[in-house]
Formats: sequence, structure tokens, C-alpha cells
Amino acid sequence: MEESSLRLFERGTEIAGNNGLILVDTKYEFGELGGEIILIDEVHTPDSSRYWVRDSYDDLFEQGREPEQLDKENLRKWLMDRGFSGEGKPPVLDDEIRMRIANIYIDLYQRITGQEFKPGMGDVLARVKKNLEGYV
Repeated sequence: MEESSLRLFERGTEIAGNNGLILVDTKYEFGELGGEIILIDEVHTPDSSRYWVRDSYDDLFEQGREPEQLDKENLRKWLMDRGFSGEGKPPVLDDEIRMRIANIYIDLYQRITGQEFKPGMGDVLARVKKNLEGYV
């Protein structure tokens, strides 16, 4: 798992760097299926990783300011600014913050993939079954 994690992080760093981003950190989740250790869950998404915008990083750092972030840290900060840090009742997410976070995620998607984001549900069950072919 350690070797796989390091290779994944190296590749993620390369992809992010090629697209003007810094992959700051991430998490990988592994499981066991059929006696084999496999990578599960999301990989390099804004929910599992922190991304900073490379072009603005140095200037913001010199100013003592936070880097421009394209990940869920924006939502965490919004929650903390309203007094919520995981305990008690969270504040209601208004449409403004929902749209702001959605736009951040879309921006990150487009930067990493080089493709325009086109929303759609697709057939989730078919995708899961395809991904599990040969394991179940």
C-alpha cells in the first residue's frame, strides 16, 4: 500500500503540475477483495485532496495570505467562519455557498482534465458493476 500510495501521489502531482496546480496532500483508501488489496473510493478528487493554484501561490505566500484553494477546504472555512467545527448543529448551506463550492469543483475538474464539465448522472449502477467485473 505504501508503494502504491507513493506512485499514485507522484502521478497526481505530475498531472496537477502540468495543469497549473499543486497537489498538496491527499488520502488513499484500500480494501481487500478476493484476497487482493485494491484501491477503493475516490482518488485525487477535491474531497480527498487539497489543491492550490500554482500561479498565485508565491505572491500570496509572500503576502502571508492563504493560497488559492480548489478543494473542500473552502467549505470547511465557510463552516468555521459560522462557528461550526464539527460539533453541534451545522449551519444551513445556502445557495450562494453551494454554487461557490460547485464552481470550485468544476474549475478543478476542467483544469485537471482539460475538458469542459458537462453535468449528468449517467448509469451509476452499470459503472459500479463494470468496475467490479472479475472481482465479484
